Amino acid sequence: MISTISNMLIPCLVCGIILYGVKHKVDVYDVFIEGAKESFPMIKSMFPTFLGMIFGVNLFLNSGILEFLLEFLNPILEFLKIPFDVVPMAVLRPISGSSTLAILNHIFEVSGPDSFIGRLASIIQGSTDTTFYIITLYFGCVGIKRIKYALWAGLFADLIGILASIVIVQLIF
Repeated sequence: MISTISNMLIPCLVCGIILYGVKHKVDVYDVFIEGAKESFPMIKSMFPTFLGMIFGVNLFLNSGILEFLLEFLNPILEFLKIPFDVVPMAVLRPISGSSTLAILNHIFEVSGPDSFIGRLASIIQGSTDTTFYIITLYFGCVGIKRIKYALWAGLFADLIGILASIVIVQLIF
């Protein structure tokens, strides 16, 4: 039932917008084409910052820094009884949302969504954000150059979200 509703939501929304435009005698197609034309300068301004972010993420993931960091943190994680499989997700979450979704999916496939690690990973996914993506893309598009405090505030919020997730899941589950 929910799957059917979610599959029909966007087509119904598009049809609703078209019907609204027809009812108010708006040339929906021409307005759509005009909006698409106006989007090209925005895409052109976003592309360099987006390309730089993708380059930085790939450099980080392929450099081996993540593996080194995980090996360094392993004794501490074992002492605190934090599952090792959730750490890559916690480390990558401020950098890349799609990679953490892939890690979350893997955790669900291996351990299940109702397991301790599945719940912990879900809460980390929901309580943190892709800080570097937000700062790189949004701040870069509007030309904000001084990002130091926003970066530190975003990373601190991510850290608090991760730590709170660990504490809450250990207390409740």
